[in-house]
Amino acid sequence: MTFRKRIESLIILGCFFKQFNNNQENVEEKYKTVITRLNSEFYDSFINLIKVQKNYNAWFTEEFVKYAINEISEWLTESNLNIFIEKYPEVKKVNMPKNIGVIMAGNIPLVGFHDFLCVLITGNKFIGKLSSKDSQLLVLVAEILIKIDYEFNDYINFEEKHLKNIDAIIATGSNNTSRYFEYYFGKYPHIIRKSRCSAAILNGKETKEELAKLADDIFIYFGLGCRNVSKLYVPENYNFNHFFEAVEKYNYLYEHNKYANNYDYNRSILLVNQIQHFDNGFLLLKESEEYFSPISIIYFEYYKDVIKLAEKINTLNDILQCIITKDINFADRIDFGNSQRPELKDYADNIDTIDFLTRLNI
Repeated sequence: MTFRKRIESLIILGCFFKQFNNNQENVEEKYKTVITRLNSEFYDSFINLIKVQKNYNAWFTEEFVKYAINEISEWLTESNLNIFIEKYPEVKKVNMPKNIGVIMAGNIPLVGFHDFLCVLITGNKFIGKLSSKDSQLLVLVAEILIKIDYEFNDYINFEEKHLKNIDAIIATGSNNTSRYFEYYFGKYPHIIRKSRCSAAILNGKETKEELAKLADDIFIYFGLGCRNVSKLYVPENYNFNHFFEAVEKYNYLYEHNKYANNYDYNRSILLVNQIQHFDNGFLLLKESEEYFSPISIIYFEYYKDVIKLAEKINTLNDILQCIITKDINFADRIDFGNSQRPELKDYADNIDTIDFLTRLNI
């Protein structure tokens, strides 16, 4: 399969995905015929699968599944794909495809799509092992891609048990499972990812709009993603009133049974143990030096000197996926509201997946 055909197929898949965004855009004229054909076979089944995901994984609400699909559709445009791949000229060369085993996480909907895309766009064969928490969406996406171009049928395979006949492995999991992955797959060229979280640094001068965007960074996907903010750094004597006002738009999450159970449990633990905390009725703030907070809790720390804080943050590359702030002292910072809007070049664990895959042919 040529590089151009791979790109064209992904663009068409992106057009199909855009239909499930409430602010859907018109499909380009040249793709209308193929989208009409895809819709006749897949539209109803795809929208139904989106709606029933919560029956298999309660965290996969229709709202957040659609959000994930929309963000992926933003990747799959001709301009974004070309910009993404232009720094890897070797991808356009014809090489012998490698069998790439991919073990996927299931913390947020379609979290493994980026690896799926990277394997296919480089002309390699995808052999995936899906998480039981997200076992359906990517299978249907693969069926749609094969319908777009049947050549993908030889490039996509899902394994329910053990990965076999692989040339390299990409595995995502917790710190505990990463040790298991290292033991079993260490002999292969590999990318093995561990647990990560994200932090935001506030200076107390943020606008209401910025804090509202920070709320998105915290609450989208119920805070289950590695790009979700689980830790705040705030200046001494910081007043959390404006912060709580800004996050109030997500108070409806308490209507979600599993989220409410987590909040009620964590709140009771804090109260029984007489641990000082802030509470707005659906979110708990606890002062802590830790980074990985439970669902419904955000850890925070006070700081005095932002320069010293920046020095500290820059040593946490193995823990922090994103640093959300408008302070220029922090390297690789991103703006408020963008943690769950990654670009194609924003690799998990900051490991360049395309570079890894293309080097397999050297």
